[in-house]
Amino acid sequence: MSTIANVERKIHRVEGFDVRILHLRGADVRGDRTGLPQYHYTRAADNDITVETWKQTRFRPSFAGFEVEVLDGRGRSVQGNMKLSTVRNSY
Repeated sequence: MSTIANVERKIHRVEGFDVRILHLRGADVRGDRTGLPQYHYTRAADNDITVETWKQTRFRPSFAGFEVEVLDGRGRSVQGNMKLSTVRNSY
């Protein structure tokens, strides 16, 4: 099992963007919280999918009970309709 901080780092390494894992109510989860599964993907999602599609297909099935914000290169949360290519290009 992993910590929140480890999962966030692994997502960044694989996907090429930062995320912030949240409670379903929207509050930030402490980085030292344990008990999460590993992010099991080893290849980045396709550039043509949207942030919301990435959340639905990659994040939520693995991390039930949590929500996630995808962050741009300036650390700002991005909209769900933004393409992953746009997010990655902001870094």
